[in-house]
Amino acid sequence: MSFNPQFARLGEVLAHEGFVNEDKIKEALIKQTNFGLKIGDTLLKLGYITERQLLTALHLQLGYDIVKETELMDLDLRVVSLIPEPYALENRVVALREEGDGIVVAFTDPENLTVLDSLKKLLGKNIKPELIADTVLHDTIEKYYKSIRTTSQVEDAVGGFDFVAVDEDENEISISAASTDADAPVVKLLNLIINEAIKAGATDVHIEPLIKTTRVRYRIDGSLREVMTPPIGMHPGLISLVKVMSKLNIAERRLPQDGHISLKTSVKSVDVRVSITPTVLGEKVVMRLLDKGDFGFTLKTLGFEPEDMVIFDKIIRRPYGIIIVSGPTGSGKSTSLHAALKEILDVETNIVTVEDPVEYRLEGVTQIETKEQIGLTFSAALRSVLRQDPDIVLIGEIRDEETADIAIKFSLTGHLVFSTLHANDAPSTVTRLIDIGIKPYLVGSSLSLVMAQRLMRKVCPHCIADYKPTEQEIKDAGLSDEDIKEAKFKMGTGCVHCDNTGFSGRTGIFELLTVDKEARQLIYDGGNQDLIRASALKSGMRTLHDAAISKMKRGITTIREVIKMTVVE
Repeated sequence: MSFNPQFARLGEVLAHEGFVNEDKIKEALIKQTNFGLKIGDTLLKLGYITERQLLTALHLQLGYDIVKETELMDLDLRVVSLIPEPYALENRVVALREEGDGIVVAFTDPENLTVLDSLKKLLGKNIKPELIADTVLHDTIEKYYKSIRTTSQVEDAVGGFDFVAVDEDENEISISAASTDADAPVVKLLNLIINEAIKAGATDVHIEPLIKTTRVRYRIDGSLREVMTPPIGMHPGLISLVKVMSKLNIAERRLPQDGHISLKTSVKSVDVRVSITPTVLGEKVVMRLLDKGDFGFTLKTLGFEPEDMVIFDKIIRRPYGIIIVSGPTGSGKSTSLHAALKEILDVETNIVTVEDPVEYRLEGVTQIETKEQIGLTFSAALRSVLRQDPDIVLIGEIRDEETADIAIKFSLTGHLVFSTLHANDAPSTVTRLIDIGIKPYLVGSSLSLVMAQRLMRKVCPHCIADYKPTEQEIKDAGLSDEDIKEAKFKMGTGCVHCDNTGFSGRTGIFELLTVDKEARQLIYDGGNQDLIRASALKSGMRTLHDAAISKMKRGITTIREVIKMTVVE
């Protein structure tokens, strides 16, 4: 007698498909009462089956189609909003599309007839169920109801918009009074922009004028994403409110201004660094969001290759010397240095940092924030630090000869110094120090390690797929025949989990130049960048490009990220 899944129990279907054996089903049957779950969810919780296997078994048993994830990338907000968000969350459902005389609704549990019946009454139409995995449903609800909330809130703000134009002789409209009125449209819009940025994990918010609209973009995982476009008429009000909140001159529209705002939300405290600059279309605001919460990174989570980790961990435990991390803005330099401090922090060590601004808070570390407007510059702060009996000093950035000179004096008097510098790679960091004005013999005797780094986006684990690179991509990435043979080329196809980008999170790539006897002699001789590079490569230095290819070969990142983030020598 042939097996008919439509007349079988779910456990039997799972066993028949080879997804799970009888012993595990028996164990799940015993435990499902304790868990208060159905057999499929119990097996899932125990880790005996995957969500995809459960969906396949439900599809065979109930006959319902499984939702195509490509459809979830572009749902109609009008259809999704037919089901109120609290109901969708509580009953694990989401409306997908209208079809004939009914509505197709994705369910995690289409056997729940009560929900089916109440949905039919709620929508006044026939319900056509489709199956969806619980994690996919969660991300779909999060994505689309956030868009619905954002759209409606922007529309609410625009609907109450009542600013009037002023002639050129008058000052820009002051909305300092409006900033105390929580219902003012511009206040609501700015609150929405900042709150959504914090929820999305954005590092920067751009509010810029275009010809017909204002464009709001968030920088997430190093890339800018457009999130909303309020009408251009709201732009002056938004700029004014940002100026009022950051205590800037609202009447000054011709010169750049910098300020900051301290915000407390229900989720976290955030320090917002504000930069306003005039453009041909009006003023543009860029806000950098600095999380005041606990520092959550460790050296192990940054992305070091095992052999590089051994070198770095050894050198940060030395009693004196300078360790410099180099790279462009936003390459994770501060994160690496704070992770290093967290690793070596103990009660017997006095660690002092001088930063502009303090990006991360570290328990047990004395952190000083420079304030140039009152004379608390890097050099002034560092002179006071010397009298604070430090063992380890972190200098936020070496910007000039004076700061570099103080850093070298610290290291030569028996202190371990961490700092950052803007340079393209490790060898050029050495020559940059000499260019600033430091004598080569001082650089050579004090420098212990130079580490260049970048951040690369990681392939989204939910939509990762095999990828066949083009001949041009292989050439641009500088891959050898051996690299091509060993590589597991991957690419994210885009899904609801990664907001259709194909990437989720970032990882570091590192280039470590240890200053050994040979490198020190080359620095004494004037610091020829090419000679230093050749010597370091001979000593086993892995370049940024090599580190990127290593991550690409393991399928962590893509060949396009390698081309974008590194240079082939």
